[in-house]
Parts: sequence; structure tokens; C-alpha cells
Amino acid sequence: MGLIGGMARTAVVAGTATAVSNRVSRRQAGRWAAQEQASYPQTTYAAPPPPPPAQPAYSPPAAVYAPEPDEPEPDVLERLEKLGSLRAAGVLTEEEFAAQKARILAG
Repeated sequence: MGLIGGMARTAVVAGTATAVSNRVSRRQAGRWAAQEQASYPQTTYAAPPPPPPAQPAYSPPAAVYAPEPDEPEPDVLERLEKLGSLRAAGVLTEEEFAAQKARILAG
């Protein structure tokens, strides 16, 4: 066997020894950790409450344009009906009725 063969065999032996040594060290460290863990009393800890949901950094602005509703609100209808009955009863004049109606419809 030549010089290169001897060096190769030495490298294989050294590599194998290193691997075995590392494995033994890891196993021993695991055993020590298990023993140390077993020596502490077992305690249970309550999990901390979950954090509140994050608020969005940006909220879109409210609608600038709101389309007119097709039908007036029921409250407006009731007010107009009451106003019409007051006019029919003679409590309001035509001018007063028109002014109040314009005010109600303007909103």
C-alpha cells in the first residue's frame, strides 16, 4: 500500500471516529437534558390571551355621493300626510302648506 492508500485509510478511520464520537456526545447530552427536565416539578402555564385584532391602517372614506332614494322615507310620508290633513282641515293656508312641504322635502 502506498502513501495515498495509507492517507485514505487514516482519513476513513478519523472520519468514522469523529462521527461515532459526535453521536455518543449527542445521546449523552439528550440523556442529561431528560434527567434535568425530570428533576423540575411539572407546572402548567395558561396561555396568554390572544392579541386584539389589528385595526386596519387605512379605512376608506365615506361615500361622497349618495344617490337619491327612489321613494321618500316613511317618516317624510307621514309628515306630508299630516301636513295635507291640516291643509284640508283649514288649519294651514296654501302658502303655509307649500312652505312646510318644501322644508320637509329639503330634508
